[in-house]
Amino acid sequence: MNSKKNLVEIHCKNNNVTKLYEAGTSLMEIYADLRPAMKQGVIVAKSNNVTKNLDFRVYKPKEVEFLGLESPSGRRAYIRSLTFIMYKALSKVMPGVRLRVEHPISGGFYCLLFGADNQLVRPSEQQLAQLKTVMDDIIDKDLPFEWYTISTEKAVEIFRSEDALDKVALLESMGDIYVEVYKLDGLYDYYDSALAPSTSFITLYGLRLFHDGLLLQMPSADDANVLDKFEEQGNLFNAFAEHAKWNELMKVANVGDLNISTKPSKGQMQLTGGNAGMLITLAEALQEKKIDQIADMVVSDPKRRVVLIAGPSSSGKTTFSKKLSIHLALNGKNPIPFSMDEYFVDRENTPKDENGEYDFESVHAIDIPFFNKQLNQMLAGEEVELPRFNFGTGKREPSGKKIKLDDNSILVIEGIHGLNPELTSQIPEENKFRIYASALTTISIDDHNWIPTTDNRLLRRIVRDYNYRGYSAEDTINRWASVHRGEEKWIFPFRELADVMFNSALIFELPVLKRYAMPILSQVPRHSPAYAEAHRLLKFLGYFNMIADSDIPSTSLLREFFGGSTFNY
Repeated sequence: MNSKKNLVEIHCKNNNVTKLYEAGTSLMEIYADLRPAMKQGVIVAKSNNVTKNLDFRVYKPKEVEFLGLESPSGRRAYIRSLTFIMYKALSKVMPGVRLRVEHPISGGFYCLLFGADNQLVRPSEQQLAQLKTVMDDIIDKDLPFEWYTISTEKAVEIFRSEDALDKVALLESMGDIYVEVYKLDGLYDYYDSALAPSTSFITLYGLRLFHDGLLLQMPSADDANVLDKFEEQGNLFNAFAEHAKWNELMKVANVGDLNISTKPSKGQMQLTGGNAGMLITLAEALQEKKIDQIADMVVSDPKRRVVLIAGPSSSGKTTFSKKLSIHLALNGKNPIPFSMDEYFVDRENTPKDENGEYDFESVHAIDIPFFNKQLNQMLAGEEVELPRFNFGTGKREPSGKKIKLDDNSILVIEGIHGLNPELTSQIPEENKFRIYASALTTISIDDHNWIPTTDNRLLRRIVRDYNYRGYSAEDTINRWASVHRGEEKWIFPFRELADVMFNSALIFELPVLKRYAMPILSQVPRHSPAYAEAHRLLKFLGYFNMIADSDIPSTSLLREFFGGSTFNY
């Protein structure tokens, strides 16, 4: 440190230490000096609330927070780094084979391999063993993930030479002048955010044959010494696979494909009509067909009188229940839709979480005995008056709406706990039909950068909360971790109990939501804890070319979130 003018102040959020460092010092060097206690080690860091590689160098005062596997940013960096190691190993074990990371499933990430003719390549046990041996060798060598900023033109040239046409399509459709790329032992790749400094930071992983490809497993967020628990999750896998076939039908697998396929015609100022309009029409028709198939499943057994629709936040459960009711009516049935939220216990009786806050996500926030009593009365042919929960007073009130089922009546009940056996423990199984609804995003940024399904739902919620509930993006993002914990505890464990899964994601929705979400996200102040997530989502939305909403029908499920729907909410 030669002179005071070359020093920058760094505040470490992990241990609340402030110290001066020479300008140009890397985050890794700062970490090695400060050595803050880390539950799961370190892999990346936040610098002024933006996730950075550890070899990022600081030239101005910064607040720094080091992140390990327990953090969402750390886990994303770990799987990106592990993916690059696998990609490099495949280039040695199976030259010419293309790797595609499909989606998270069964405690890992489902990966498919394709040959030069784009035909699926199913790996053998021997190839799996060879791949793992080479991956282990790459990790043992502690090879650096080199990080460069180069012109997009140069990057396109590199990826074309590597036959990585998914990245060529992405970068050419984005229109940026410069792009950040990574290199591992001579092989280039593109990732949407930070990687580990080197391969030795990948301390544990799993690799197994799975369906037509491989399952890439990573350490648990709670304990870096054990892998995430493997679960079959057959229903969830089939829901993803069905939409992947739809994407294939529409010839759209990645964001680059989507941008190219929805490119406006010459002289067209907005994406209305043309290719975008056709894509919207096709995607809406496929989703409508699925709802019709589910309605047929319900009516195929006359004993099914109670349809329970569950799913995580912003899955479109409300619109789905309305659309399903229409299709049930087309089958000659009398659907009676209502929300489970009307059965909340009075506010003072609501269970509390570990922080002493009301836990509205808990199944015990529902008056289970009263709910079962009314369902049984209705199934017995008695007339009942449905309750109405007054969210202003926190009290349940009479609604004045009385119901008596006839032979064609079907109850369509929407609520997050519909799949939980405890909720309807007094209702005969033969009377129930369970549906799990969620936005299971199947399009990817490119072959190695998947889109987390939670991002799709979070963007929906940010737009809806801003438009209809008066919440800022900062409010919604700050609440999201709590919402997600509730989903992990009360919703996800029961999703495989569903009779059918409904994927509410629409392939065109992220380019449409971009128009609404970006101005809202841009309002998050830089000093806010929510800024890092807002910054990440803004960068993510930047991959998409915007699509106007004028061609989206008024009955679209997506209009639940930004308006213009035929349905009342």
